[in-house]
Amino acid sequence: MKGIIGKKIGMTSIFGTDGKQTACTIIEAGPCTVTQVKTADTDGYTSTQIAYGDKKEKNSTKAEINHFAKANTTAKRVVKEFRDYSLNKSLGDTITVDIFTEGESVEVVGTTKGKGFQGVVKRHGFHGVGEASHGQHDRQRAPGSVGGSSYPSRVFKGMRMAGRMGQDRVKVKGLKIVKIFPEKNYLLISGSVPGHNGSIVLIQK
Repeated sequence: MKGIIGKKIGMTSIFGTDGKQTACTIIEAGPCTVTQVKTADTDGYTSTQIAYGDKKEKNSTKAEINHFAKANTTAKRVVKEFRDYSLNKSLGDTITVDIFTEGESVEVVGTTKGKGFQGVVKRHGFHGVGEASHGQHDRQRAPGSVGGSSYPSRVFKGMRMAGRMGQDRVKVKGLKIVKIFPEKNYLLISGSVPGHNGSIVLIQK
């Protein structure tokens, strides 16, 4: 596995040589710093810890400052660990968008936008109880029955009801890198990337 930490900037579209328009998400990926390398001998498994985004020293604990000092870097805002990292990186190395190539298929992990408390129509795709006829009114977005009376005399666990929606950690697979701008550390990825603008995402292969 190889990967990098990035920040979602927004969306745009580009035109290919055939004139076809492609919707893309702009991600500012890296530069990231390798802050720890774990091995099977010392930690029981192999992984590479990378960090992204500068953080003020006054907002960091001494443990964080000393941890990042081992990699000869300042305090970082986001730290992620990649298991079985395929790239041969040492402590203090820098990871940039150069690890990817245009046309490569990647996976993007992020946290979806929070929607707040939503009803069953928006949250689960219900169609409502029925039309506004035969005495029914204000039932177009109602959930309907949620349980029996005499049996089972309770509501089953997992019943789809109204509740908080969004803010889920999701992985979107099969996204393609359309273009790379190494001078700006930008990745243009076709398709939808989870999260709001400015949110942190992981791009991995």
